[in-house]
Amino acid sequence: MIPEDRLDGILARAQTLQDEMNANCPPERFVALSKEFAEVDPVVQAIQRYRQTLNEISDLQGLMDGDDADMRELAEVELPSLQERLPELEDDLQILLLPKDAADRLDVILEVRAGTGGDEAALFAGNLFRMYQRYADIKGWTVEMISHSDGDMGGYKEVIASVRGTGVFAEFKFESGVHRVQRVPDTESSGRIHTSAATVAVMPEPEEVDIQIEDKDIRVDVFRASGPGGQSVNTTDSAVRITHIESGLVVIQQDEKSQHKNRAKAMKVLRARLFEAERDRIDSERAADRKSKVGTGDRSERIRTYNYPQGRVTDHRINLTLHKLEKVLEGEALGELVSSLISEDQMRRLSAQSDDGI
Repeated sequence: MIPEDRLDGILARAQTLQDEMNANCPPERFVALSKEFAEVDPVVQAIQRYRQTLNEISDLQGLMDGDDADMRELAEVELPSLQERLPELEDDLQILLLPKDAADRLDVILEVRAGTGGDEAALFAGNLFRMYQRYADIKGWTVEMISHSDGDMGGYKEVIASVRGTGVFAEFKFESGVHRVQRVPDTESSGRIHTSAATVAVMPEPEEVDIQIEDKDIRVDVFRASGPGGQSVNTTDSAVRITHIESGLVVIQQDEKSQHKNRAKAMKVLRARLFEAERDRIDSERAADRKSKVGTGDRSERIRTYNYPQGRVTDHRINLTLHKLEKVLEGEALGELVSSLISEDQMRRLSAQSDDGI
């Protein structure tokens, strides 16, 4: 049973937000209030549905104890469906009341790298990146390329991009890990199935206030950008290498002709990697005695297999197989995997709360 005082507190906070927004507050304050209200409003509506159903059940039970035969008969018909619906409403409310990941509201830095498999791995990395681009298009998100290194036969050896939109990290955060592909390469004359892999990293993109990096914390080296084979593709020192001294993290950016733009993009990636490293440290401490999320998010963990001969995609963390490979790679059916992963994570966290007596 959900504590009533907790629900009352949420309703009271929502009312306070509404009152403040209606009180001609300054524009910047109104934006902050609106954002918080948008987060709490779905919870308010779930509380109202839950409480309305409780009240209706109570009223019908009262009718069943009354003297009016017609009303008793009406109550006997309607009561079972409401009693059946109540646990579902309570579960929905419990999920909405789960602690929010503060990073869910953030945009992401998406990195896809070819793993084992040579040229075939680079082609597969290209397939994955295009899958995420198409899914972003469907969701109305924007994808901005930060840097890329092309494969010799197509695809990418490495590609880094920024994805912006509402709820990007909340939907993409379970994509981190090793993605494996099984298919016959175009260059394979004997028709043998090859297995190759690509690694995906999804990192929340923090605001500058979340991760502050001072000049003394980094070393910046500039050099001439190079193309395939190492030949210089620029006559000025526009490429930038930034080293975070304490952590040893290194980011190189050379896609832009402007040193200023390359530095800005490199700082964006560095800030995201530092933010993710700190999140990983905190998560490791919290989960020291219990694995509490879908997979580990570890980039070395094999999370999904794309089998071309059988036309299937299998997510190994939740044992889900979809026989719609092409639709997944087109971004159309990726949402089914994303939704299942989110639901599984919610169920695990609900179970963990029950175990802790919350």
